[in-house]
Order: sequence, then structure tokens, then C-alpha cells
Amino acid sequence: MSIGVTGVRLGHWSDTEGETGCTVLVFPENTVAAAEVRGGAPASRELDALSPDKTVASVDAVLLTGGSAFGLAAADGVMRYLEEAGRGVPTPGGRVPIVPALALFDLGAGDNTARPAAEHGYAAARASTGEQVTNGRIGAGTGAYTSHWRGRQLRRPGGIAYAQRELGDLVVGALCVVNAFGDIDDGTSDIALDAVAALAQPFEFAEARTHTTIGVVVTNARLDKMGCYIAAQGAHDGLSRALTPPHTRFDGDGFIAAATGEVEADIDTVRLMALASVTAAIRSLAP
Repeated sequence: MSIGVTGVRLGHWSDTEGETGCTVLVFPENTVAAAEVRGGAPASRELDALSPDKTVASVDAVLLTGGSAFGLAAADGVMRYLEEAGRGVPTPGGRVPIVPALALFDLGAGDNTARPAAEHGYAAARASTGEQVTNGRIGAGTGAYTSHWRGRQLRRPGGIAYAQRELGDLVVGALCVVNAFGDIDDGTSDIALDAVAALAQPFEFAEARTHTTIGVVVTNARLDKMGCYIAAQGAHDGLSRALTPPHTRFDGDGFIAAATGEVEADIDTVRLMALASVTAAIRSLAP
């Protein structure tokens, strides 16, 4: 399944042995974006520029990466790729591409020293001209797992997943990288009590309780930065439906919402469609 918003490109770089990687979404020019982070342990770059009160009017790409804060270095390679393509904010010193980034914690999933670097971000951006792969243990989801609270032996595979909702010409999709402390909640059983018990007890692997679900909502709606921020809120509402427990102190859960501006749309409709898309994407990874 490809991303159904015209002009949005997707590429990955994966290290299957090291169990890490990065994913890049390249947007059409004049794409507007905003972000919201609700988890307690975020790793991010350039998110402040997306705030509605800041002067940055558009973004060129988004990086989703493994490697925790180390992996944010991959954004340098994405910027180089975009600079070569003539993208970015015009300045007296040349164009400066705007590439907000979110990282998840997969250090130790495979090789402790494996983490995406600038050349890997460049490779992922360059791969965005090829076939779109939206589901699986690839890119930023290569070293992703869920149910970390159960311990290393009982954790479950995570990864990247995409889902979208359509209403007439309006498209709202969500690309999620799920590396959650909690369980995927399909809505058919009450797993909250198990999660509460897990949070209430000391863990032998407490130092490793740093995980994170990150993602991007993409839509062809015509939104300003505040509208994108509201759509990002809807994405977190969807996460809360699909993961238990959500937004823990050990997760750095964050979403960026990006709008290409092709279709007039009511913001509450977009927010609800973002919620539904995120819920469906995450639940598609349930064992």
C-alpha cells in the first residue's frame, strides 16, 4: 500500500543485523506541518520550528529514525539530499531545508553500536524516489518491538505500519513506527489491569525502559500550522486507543502532522480521520 496523498514520497534505510534504521518522508513544496509530543522521554530535532507561533511556513521532509538521540544525526544527510535538489528556505547563504525529526530507542535491540548516521539519512531520502514500502520491520521500524514491560524474552515484534481514511477527495493517512513499552490493544479485551500491575512493580530491566512510538499524519487537507497541531492531537488520541499503557514516562511518543493543501476540509473531520488512521495502523501490528 502506498501513501495516498499526492506528491508524498517515502524511503527507508535498514540495518537488519544491527536492528535499526531510518525512514524519510519527502513532501511537495509548501507543505505545512506541526507536532505534538506526549511521551515522557522524547528525542527530537527541529520540532520548535513547527510551533504555530514560529516563522517557518513549510517543511521539506520528516525523518523518523532509530538510534535514540544518536540517530538524529541522520537528518544531516536528509538535508544534504534536499539541498542538492534545490529545496529549503531561501537565505543569503543558500537554501536551508527544514527537516523535523523524531527518534525511537532501539539501542541494544541488535548491535549496541548500530545507529543511523548522516549517510544513512541521505540513502533513505534518495530511496524515496522508488517503490513505497509502508508496512513491516523496515527503516525506522527495523529494531522496533512492543510489550517491553513483559521483559526481553516476551516482547513482541513491532515495526512500521500505515493506514489511511478517505472521505470524498480528502485523504488522511498515518505512518506509525511502533516500539512501545505497552501492548497493542485491539479493543477486544481489558489489558489495562495487567499494565497497571506492570507499572506498579520495580523492574530488573528498568534502565532499558526507554522505547517510543513515533509517526507522521499526512493529509491533502488545506490546513495552517494550528490545524496541523490539532491533527497531531488526534493522532495521539488514536495511539491511546491502540496501545496500553500509552504515553508513559518511558516512551517518547510524538507525532508530526503534515498537510499538502489540496482539499478544503473541516479540521474536526481531519482530526477524527487522523485518530482512526493511527488506531488502524498500530492495531495492524497486533500478533
